[in-house]
Formats: sequence, structure tokens, C-alpha cells
Amino acid sequence: MHELVVENARVLFEDVVTCSIGVDEGRITRIAKILKGERRYDAHGLLALPGIIDSHVHFRDMGQEEKEDWLSGSKSAIYGGVTMVVDMPNTDPPTFDEEAFQDKLAVARNRSMVDFAINAGVSSNLKELSAMWRRGALAFGEIFMAKSTGGYSVDGPTLKAALLEIKGMGATASIHAEDEELSSQRAKELINDNGEDVYSRMRPPESEASAVQEAIRLGQETGAAIHITHVSTSRAVELIRREPVTCDVTPHHLLLNMHHWGKLKAYAKMNPPLRPKRDVEALWEAVRDGTIDVLASDHAPHTKDEKAADVKAAPAGVPGVETMVPLMLKEVADGRISLQRLIDMTSANPARIFGIPGKGRIEEGCDADMAFFDIGARRVIHGHELHSKAGWTPFEGFEGIFPVAVMQRGELLLEGKEFYGRRGAGRFIRGKGYTRGLQNIQ
Repeated sequence: MHELVVENARVLFEDVVTCSIGVDEGRITRIAKILKGERRYDAHGLLALPGIIDSHVHFRDMGQEEKEDWLSGSKSAIYGGVTMVVDMPNTDPPTFDEEAFQDKLAVARNRSMVDFAINAGVSSNLKELSAMWRRGALAFGEIFMAKSTGGYSVDGPTLKAALLEIKGMGATASIHAEDEELSSQRAKELINDNGEDVYSRMRPPESEASAVQEAIRLGQETGAAIHITHVSTSRAVELIRREPVTCDVTPHHLLLNMHHWGKLKAYAKMNPPLRPKRDVEALWEAVRDGTIDVLASDHAPHTKDEKAADVKAAPAGVPGVETMVPLMLKEVADGRISLQRLIDMTSANPARIFGIPGKGRIEEGCDADMAFFDIGARRVIHGHELHSKAGWTPFEGFEGIFPVAVMQRGELLLEGKEFYGRRGAGRFIRGKGYTRGLQNIQ
């Protein structure tokens, strides 16, 4: 007799099958046609996906609560079927030392409704890296090779030295690959250009390709595990395809292109910027053939007032944790990618690449994290109906397939119009370098 049995769930194994899922102490303990349980949850034939891992979010908080905080960001995640997030280090203050890591951890523990991990930042802080790793950092990065939100970037020698440290710890480096010198030169050349797509031309495809090539070279030289985040160009895909590195892509680089500048203005500004259609098609091909390992939202909210500025002055970043899977599940329904590919990219692969045990799969021994979808129920996306503090989306008017219910460790977080998420219920998912017994760890 199981504590909980989820009945009539449709789960993709080799094929989609209807089954029952036994849950005990928050973990899946058995999967069979029929099971007995003290409690039952009838999934009514809904498609059950493993709880989504969004491996790249910026939940702001602390110094930027007006944009987002862990409470609003994690609520938005739940409404998108996401049950675990990985927060990036370019916050205010940045996660560059042990004290800042502990401060962020305390805030997240107090507020997050979903499970979470925290990445450690890299700047000129090489002596701080091992301490953050021992505190439980999941990975290092995103490491900026060019200036982005927060203004943080590292030069070549610093990046190489950091990668040697990261290799020694057995960690992974998540790299934001744009060439600072090339992008800065292009920006100077276009200083008087106010064309609607000027920002894409200020950070051209060549900038990403150059940086990806250099990141791969440094990875080979140091032996560090390299993950290239938010790839956006065909050339980057070509370089990655033949090397032992992993990468992720965002929905905005798959579903938007340079033609959207005219409609979206600064609401379309992000780093890397929007690309031509030919690059978008290359990304889709890399998604389908498995070159791109992970789908991540790069959820980076800013206020409407900030985004109303001129495109050169406005901050870069768009919200996306709530719309990531609904948008891409619609693409599955339309036959653009397979359901297996979506599950791999949003659950299984992030867990494998970043070393997250017990997550990313519906199988015995894993956490009972699941999101349930009616694959035939589409909804038009409107920014004011989403749950991020941003209150807007670059996908206004797009269609998405949103979850009917979301479960974490066998407890409902969302069912229909009822929301059960609880402040501080999310657990800290420690990286593999976590060392027990350190003082001040709660």
C-alpha cells in the first residue's frame, strides 16, 4: 500500500502508456498498471511530464526586488510546470564569494516555492571559488565573456585560470559566449545608427562564434567541463556539434527573430540578441538532431518602465520561466519536435549535465515531481495573466499549452484554478561539491 497513487497518468516510456505511479516519502517507488494507495490522485488521462528543471533563471531579489523575487519567480515557475530552478550569479550583490552565496541561499530558502540550486559567479574572485563549491554551488556561471546585465565579464587569462580551478573541483562551467572586443568595436561603429534592429547588429553572429570557439579551445586546454548557454547562431551550433561540450537554447531564440524588433522594440532586447531566420532554422535543426542538449528560459525580467526606454539604453533580458514549456509543448503538438526531445531537454539532460540526482525522470527512485498537461488545450498568452512581477512577455498573442496540475514530491502545487504553493517549501539542491560539517550551514 503506497502513501499516494497517481492513477490514469499518460507517461512516455518507449511509447505513451497509461499507468499508475506509487509515491512514498516524496519519491516514486513503483510504476504499474494498477496500484493501491492510502491517497489517490486521478490524472484523468493527462500527459505527465517529469518536473521541469529550468537551468537558467535570474530571480533578481535582494537588490532588485522590483523586477522579481524568489516568491514571485517561483510562483511563475509553478504555473509553467517548472519544479526546480537554477539561479544565476549576476544579482545585486553578485554571488562572487561565500558570504554572498550564503545570503542568497537564506533568501531563497525563505521564499522559494520550488526546489532550487544556486550557481557561483566568476570574476577576479578565483580564491573564492572553492568555498562556494563546498557550500553547495551547482555549477559556475553563467561566466560572461562579454559585458551583459550587471556589467560583469572576464578576460581570457582570468577565464583560463578559473577553468583550471573548476576542472580541479570536478565542476561545470556555464559560459555566456560573446566576444567583448568584437562587440565593443561594432557598437562604436553603430553609435549613430538608430535602426530598429541595431542591437542585433551591435552584437553580431561573429561575436558569438568567436567566443564559442575560444571557450571550446580553453576547455580542451584546461580539461574543464564546458556548457555554452543560450546559443543563438548557426556557426555556434556547427562548432559545438563536433566537440565534447554541452549547450542550451532559449525559446526566444527559437521562436523570435530579427523581424520581431519592429513590433517589440526594447521588449525584444536580450543577450545574445535576436538573429536572422536562417540562424533560427539552424537552431531548430540542432534541437531535433540532439546537438542542443537543454532548453532553458534565461528568465531575466525587467520592469515595463525600464523596457520602454530606447533600445540602446534599455536593459537586456526577457521573462520566460512560465512560458518556456507551454510554448514548446505547443511545438510538440504541431509536430515540430518530438515529445521525447522536449523531455530530454527540460528534465533528463539538465539533471545529467549538472549532476542533479533524483530529478528529471519519472522512474522508481526519483522525486515525485510531475506536471500534467492536456495536450489539446491551447491558450493565448497574455503578459498581464502571467505571474512574474514583470507583467509582460515577448510572446504576447502566442499560443501555449499550460499545465493542468503540478506536483512536487507527491504534493500538489497547482490544480486547475487552485494554487497550493507555499512560501519556503522549495528545497535547496546542493551541488556535488557540498561539504557537510561547515559552520553556519543550516
